[in-house]
Amino acid sequence: MKTIKFICACFLVTSSLFVTSCSSDDDGGGGGSAAAGTITAKVNGASVTTLDMVTFAYQVGTMMHIQGNTGGTSSQAFSFNITTFDGVGTYDIGGGEFGLGHANVSYVETEVDLSNPTAPDVKTWSAPFDGGDKVGEIRVSEVTDTHIKGTFSFTAKNPADGSTKEITEGSFNVELD
Repeated sequence: MKTIKFICACFLVTSSLFVTSCSSDDDGGGGGSAAAGTITAKVNGASVTTLDMVTFAYQVGTMMHIQGNTGGTSSQAFSFNITTFDGVGTYDIGGGEFGLGHANVSYVETEVDLSNPTAPDVKTWSAPFDGGDKVGEIRVSEVTDTHIKGTFSFTAKNPADGSTKEITEGSFNVELD
């Protein structure tokens, strides 16, 4: 009888953990303040907003990709892949069973010297990293046939020099292709 109770208790705990770790069990929170067609965030406290003409999203199977760029010779870009996309909800960046979470992200800074435009200086910070601990989340608050809207925050690391970037107060309101 003790064995049956122990097995039932283990099953209950495991089931509870599985249900509470699902990616889309909540409402995805507020939609953020990004204007239509943009991604906006603070990167180490400085505001960054992408241009509508180079900001887009698309879905392939259960993967949702959201990307945007500020354009110009000194540009900044965001790229998000939600690998287990299932609609409105919260998607962890890192964490989970294998340290991958439900999403991976990157932030890129590119400097182009017009005297040598074929050799841009590109620096990339990405997440998850180092052990796969949870380093942020993407909250999708609305998705239709034509657009996706939500918020995000994360810490990303540059593997080349070990530096990190804190991405806070992020939001997106992007046309879905």
